[in-house]
Amino acid sequence: MDIPKIIRIIPRLDIKGANVIKGVHLECLRVVGDPGEMAARYYNQGADELIYMDVVASLYGRNNLLNIVEKASQNIFIPLTVGGGIRCLEDIRNILRAGADKVAINTHAIKNPDFITEAAKAFGSQCIVGSIEAKRISSGKWEAYTDNGRVVTGLDVVEWGKRLVSLGAGELLITSIDQEGTSKGYDVDLIRSIAPHVCVPVIACGGAGNPQDLTDVVKNGHADAVAAAHIFHYNQYSIQAVKEQLKDRSIPVRMAAGNL
Repeated sequence: MDIPKIIRIIPRLDIKGANVIKGVHLECLRVVGDPGEMAARYYNQGADELIYMDVVASLYGRNNLLNIVEKASQNIFIPLTVGGGIRCLEDIRNILRAGADKVAINTHAIKNPDFITEAAKAFGSQCIVGSIEAKRISSGKWEAYTDNGRVVTGLDVVEWGKRLVSLGAGELLITSIDQEGTSKGYDVDLIRSIAPHVCVPVIACGGAGNPQDLTDVVKNGHADAVAAAHIFHYNQYSIQAVKEQLKDRSIPVRMAAGNL
């Protein structure tokens, strides 16, 4: 499979209350910063998009990101994806009105798969991201989880990913629970099991520790975009530094001022 024209680099900001948090395997969460300040920093460094995830939204039955998204959209002019606690079309409408470009849906999609179709018809598939939290159960097999990795569903990740696309999702965000927060690299096998077999972009998430990890999941996993948190949150690499190294590895990325 050919590498797409431009690979997107997407910082992911997991939000709990008013703070950006970071964990390992979606657990052991610790505060790492202010969402507004971090988003502005990543935008200025050349992020292609941002992902905001309210990691306790499904637990408490609401998405708490509207104010954060409204403030961010006033000064950040790249696509924003927002996820967590989305249960109805009005939730999506409110998030888009606040300034988001896309919504990521996991828990409610599993509870009510037809919701993906309803949302795609109402807002367009380009706005609907199917979010999958995947945990390996055996060689070449992964199970889908919800509620930030707390609830097992019994669904096969590969089949569920394909179904999300058939229901109307215009993009897939696939997070490896096993790799998330470890800085040991993406689950390349997981991404490769889905990305070449669907007709929508696939965002790989979970495990980035260095630019080579991003290279591997693009070249060997066929990811269309890479989401990362740890390497950016802890200032291990700037986004520009990552892009420069990817470019050196023949990965096409959008550099500053829109130039490759």
